[in-house]
Amino acid sequence: MQPLIFDIKRYAINDGPGIRTTIFMKGCPLRCVWCHNPESWSPQPQILYKKSKCIGCQSCVAVCPQQALQLTPDGIRLNPLLCLMPARRCSACTDECPSTALERCGNVWTMAALMAEIEKERTIMEDSGGGVTLCGGEPLMHADYALDILHELGRRGFHRTVDTTLFAPQDTVRKIAEACELFLVDLKLMDAERHQRYTGVTNGQILQNIRFLAEAGHDFFIRIPLIGGVNADDENIEATARFLELLPWQRRTVNLLPYHDVGKDKHRRMWSTYNPQGYQMTAPSDELLQHCATLLEAHGLRVIIGG
Repeated sequence: MQPLIFDIKRYAINDGPGIRTTIFMKGCPLRCVWCHNPESWSPQPQILYKKSKCIGCQSCVAVCPQQALQLTPDGIRLNPLLCLMPARRCSACTDECPSTALERCGNVWTMAALMAEIEKERTIMEDSGGGVTLCGGEPLMHADYALDILHELGRRGFHRTVDTTLFAPQDTVRKIAEACELFLVDLKLMDAERHQRYTGVTNGQILQNIRFLAEAGHDFFIRIPLIGGVNADDENIEATARFLELLPWQRRTVNLLPYHDVGKDKHRRMWSTYNPQGYQMTAPSDELLQHCATLLEAHGLRVIIGG
């Protein structure tokens, strides 16, 4: 199956240096409870529904060959067991919807079309010291496709950044590192059991790959999504600082990204449930952000809040 792209964000300012174009690739092996892009989890195309746009015309219900949709008092409901979009990429309902309440998430892009979209902002990216960022989902989940994109970007002279969890085989990380200038690496939790609980995977491979990047001299930022009740405690921050302090890593820069719950609305659009386990997650106060920054800085790390 050819990998899918579910969004292209132009004028991005938080996905690497300068002004950037960010390519969002579909598919991720993690299931972070707080994820703000849950539509990126599945590598398959999906239907997203926005109730506020729905006019109740039922044209989608009428055109669905599987009768997978129905209009209820709470809006359109989807039976995912009947829907043909993931397996056969049927788009009858989204094509028919007159108000765009139903939208397809995930499309195939040819390399030529993707590069044409990126080239639109070349001047802005070059003037600002920006470039192109591959994001997700997890771009390393589709390593061959990601490499094709990165190599083409390199031929065109664009600065290349990869935003990743590093949950991938080390050989994949090595190949991607040779084809980009910068990594943005998510580091969520140091304790393996807690990492498994909140993300669905353990973190041993991730930590090994961070160490590999540092020892190989590749450039990267560490980005920590800071979440009260999950990873903003002194134990986790100190363990993170000790791990990073010992790396042969020249940049030594950590971004603290305050938690937000934008994923709630996206789960509603997917007919799924945000944080079904009911974990207590809160946005960190300014005081907590500064406290965590101080703990990290005490280990010789440069901390940026946000970004």
